[in-house]
Amino acid sequence: MNVLWRKDTAAGLLFIAIGLAFSIDASSYRMGVISSMGPGYFPFWLGVLLALLGAIVLIGGLRATASEAGALQPWDLKSLAIIVGSIALFGIVLLPLGLIVAIVVLIVVSSKASHEFTWATTILNAAILMLLSLVIFVWGIGLQLPLWPAFLVN
Repeated sequence: MNVLWRKDTAAGLLFIAIGLAFSIDASSYRMGVISSMGPGYFPFWLGVLLALLGAIVLIGGLRATASEAGALQPWDLKSLAIIVGSIALFGIVLLPLGLIVAIVVLIVVSSKASHEFTWATTILNAAILMLLSLVIFVWGIGLQLPLWPAFLVN
């Protein structure tokens, strides 16, 4: 098996590339110090950590024997299109329909990309993500997002 087409090797290279790209881009912003972080501090170090994680995964992929390493599979373009479409649909329906409905739409549509789709797991995922989103973004951070469709609230 070609070493570059193992899953871990390809994933490690991808992580390194994305991490370095984020770090390089973030270095153009003011960095600051840990006690007074600038806008580039967190993305820079997050990119560095991602690149380090990628290096660890890459080394593991290079050291794996042929029986341990899985071959890189071709992309499932239909599933990829469903995932990207569900994210775009979330952005489109967020303001007019509210966060709760947008999350349900996102989870239901993106779940159709899985070959292991079941309604039970989809409903459970939607419920958990709605609760987490409310706690983190609305109550924790205080983002001003509509929770429900405007026609239901008015």
